[in-house]
Amino acid sequence: MTVRVGWRAEWRLAAKFAAVGLVGFATDALIMRLGLAHGVEPAWARVASLFCAMQVTFTINGLVVFKCLNRTSLIHQWRRYMVANGFGNFCNYWIFVTLVSTHWPVIANPMVAIAVGSATAWAINYLGTRFYAFAKRERRKAPAPTPRLVQRP
Repeated sequence: MTVRVGWRAEWRLAAKFAAVGLVGFATDALIMRLGLAHGVEPAWARVASLFCAMQVTFTINGLVVFKCLNRTSLIHQWRRYMVANGFGNFCNYWIFVTLVSTHWPVIANPMVAIAVGSATAWAINYLGTRFYAFAKRERRKAPAPTPRLVQRP
């Protein structure tokens, strides 16, 4: 079960997540640009850039935004983050490859395609990160014994 927060706190959290997304986007674009400059095919440059961006955003989101990254559960949190963001990033990648493959003048530009894919994935990734990867879970307590009803004659 997740901890419920007010709508203002949720908006602040989403805004912080978006700011981290911009850092991830910059990392993504930079790594992809470097790959393209070195002759790597756009689809493969995107795979490498997306993986690097995911590592950067995992670290910043865990330490700064959700403030729950710790050594004891690092591997589990990382796995949950990769799974939670995997679908959003799959959509991101699919949109990127589809737009680049159209060969249309503006839309096929890898930088335009990366922006469209990233914007789509943001919402998917926020929900997955917020409610699965870094969800603060309440510890379950043993249920209190139910009182027995005694019938009196």
